[in-house]
This record gives sequence, C-alpha cells and structure tokens, in this order.
Amino acid sequence: MDTTIDVEQGINRITFARTDEQRELVAVANAFARERLRPAADAMQRAIAEHGFGAWQVPDGLLAEAAAAGLLTYAIPEPHGSGLDAVTSAMLMEELTWGDPGLASLFGSGQLFAGGLLAAGDGLDPAVRDHWLAKVCAPEGAYAAIAFSEPHAGSDLANIRTRAERDGGSWVLTGEKTWITGAMPGTSALLVFARTGEDGAGGISAFIVPGDAEGVSYQKLDLLGLRTSYTGQIFLDGVRVPSDHVVGGVDAGFLVAMKFFAHSRPQVAASALGIARAAFEHAVEYANEREAFGKPIMTRQGVSFLLADMGMKIEAARALVWRSCDTAERGEDVGLLGSYAKAFASDVAMQVTTDAVQVLGGAGLSTDHPVERWMRDAKVLQIVEGTNQVQRLIASRYYSQGMVAVP
Repeated sequence: MDTTIDVEQGINRITFARTDEQRELVAVANAFARERLRPAADAMQRAIAEHGFGAWQVPDGLLAEAAAAGLLTYAIPEPHGSGLDAVTSAMLMEELTWGDPGLASLFGSGQLFAGGLLAAGDGLDPAVRDHWLAKVCAPEGAYAAIAFSEPHAGSDLANIRTRAERDGGSWVLTGEKTWITGAMPGTSALLVFARTGEDGAGGISAFIVPGDAEGVSYQKLDLLGLRTSYTGQIFLDGVRVPSDHVVGGVDAGFLVAMKFFAHSRPQVAASALGIARAAFEHAVEYANEREAFGKPIMTRQGVSFLLADMGMKIEAARALVWRSCDTAERGEDVGLLGSYAKAFASDVAMQVTTDAVQVLGGAGLSTDHPVERWMRDAKVLQIVEGTNQVQRLIASRYYSQGMVAVP
C-alpha cells in the first residue's frame, strides 16, 4: 500500500496497491505459512488432542527456519531486524496467521518484546536496548514475552499487584503474571510490568527480566484457542534485575504500555484478518465442491450470499487495518484507529469463522476441517490486547473530547 500526497488539496491519500517489494515479501511469508506452518500446526493439534498439552512441541528446526527467512524480526529496526514499515508488517502478519494463528502468535513474541523496548524511546540505555534486541533477534530464533496481565488485572493494567522494590543498585520483583504468550522455559527475555509506587496508573514500571533469571518459573495454561502457541503463567519469586533494566523510567510503565498498545493493536487486527481469510477461503472451496440436491451448495443463495457478506467484511477490515498502520507509521495519534481496527477486525474474524462453520454444516463441527479451530482462535483475539469492549470505551473517550473525525 502506497501513501501519496495530493498537493492541491493538502490531504493524505492511501493507494490500496502493494508495491513490488511488498508482493515479494508477502509471497515468501505465504509460502512459509502454506508449506511449513500449516503442516506443523496440523501435527501439533493431533498430538495435543491425543495426548494433552504434555505433547505440545514446536517441530525441530521450524523456529530457525522462520528466523532464516526473516519472518521473526521484520518489524524490528535495523541493524537487528529488517525495519519494515507498519503496513508491510501487517501484510506479513496476515499471511503468517493465515498459516496458523497459534504459531504466528508465538513466533511474533520477540517482536512484541522489542515493541515494548522501543516504546520507551530515550527512556532506556541504548546499550541495554541493543543487547536485548540482539538477544531476541538471534540467528537461530528466540522466544520472548511481554507480561501485563495478572489473575485479577487483565485489561485493567492500573490494578496490577506484582511489586518491584529497590535494593541497592537493583530491583527485586515478586508476583504473578498470567495469560502470557511465550511464558515458558527457554524464553530468552521478559518485559514485566510491576508496581513501584502508589496505587493506580502512575505507580507502574516496566522491567527487562532474563527468561532464565533466578526466581522465575512458568506454568502452561490450556486455552480454548491458539493451542499451538504457548500461553502460560509467570511466577516471580524475589527476581533481581539491574536498575538500568527499567524501561522508560521509574513509574512511567503505564505510558510505555499505552504507546506499545497503540502500535500493537493494528498488528493484532492484521492477525484477525489472517484467521478470517483462511476460514473464508476454506468455506468457498467447500461450497464449490460439496453437492446437495444435485448441485454445488455454492449455487444456493443461502450459502452464496453468506459467503459474499464474509468477503465484504474481510475487505472492509483490511482497509481499516492498513489505514491504522499507515497512521502509526506517519507518527500520528493512532489510538482511535488502532482500537477501531482491533475491535472491528477481530469481530469480523469471529463472525466469518462462525459463518464458515455454518457453511460446512456438520462437517464444520468436525476436527477433520480446520474451521472449528479457527473459530476458537478468533475468540481469543476478541479478548487479548484489551477486550473489544475496552476498545469501544477508548473510542468513546475520544468522542468525549470532541475527537470524532480522524484526519
């Protein structure tokens, strides 16, 4: 997607056409998603269904293959990553999630961690930042995690209870985090949000914590969707980190989080697009092949009109995702558009996957087809990064300030 300037009218215009470079990058991501992620995800889902989550394992070498293809660090600035713009990053995220939402989420954990560091701006020692960016951009690939949620504080970040206490030149962290992607043994780095001051948003700080630090332990969670990812709990028992590992400054963690969410929500929306598109394409293929009463069910308006609505919703969601990414890339306030995109695209994914199950009928309820899996994955995206109700609350706050039209 190009952004052009209309000089006479002085307004930004988005041209909805991929550049040659974007087409090449998308082709690489699509091939990896089709040839490597989908088969790996199918095998992992079968193993989990038969033996439980004790059988969860990413196939050997898959993470390294993704790293070699540049699909783990494309959104991280050079020299550590490829430094792709937000719109192109969303295109790649859509393709990888089209391959498998769970693996795409887990493989993107390093970029989420990096996004948290970059949200600090000048509030982090460049040497510390570069050390940890290099860590999550290792040639063999790496997992990382960014830890906001707690058992009693999900979307309400200001209510977290994990504490960090000064002790000489260090901070000591104690508490529990939950619903965290990449919270597992072998994770290279964590970005942990903890309370350093009074109650409320003003008393929170963000800390870089080595994934294998003494006092850190993990526990796997069994979720409805994204079952090929690894979502877990983090237990922090007197974990000591240096004072220069505070990200953004003491008591400035809430601001770091808000900057992070503003740029991460459009990418979550892109993930929702990948799920919706996968389900839509599968439903179209099925409707053309499945016959009832002597004809393909695609010839029945009850099915074909449902599919038409699914396709229209996906295109509308993609336009909003690209619009929000373009706004973020130009350094403008993306809070409202980011919330729009995250809520709308994940709602579309939920509707499209539900309708895909309906198109397949009884077959849609079977694990022989992936649409039931994608429906469960879509539900997760309506909740993560702030529930869609929270996104609507954010939008209403913009309205209360008179900020209705987005430039």
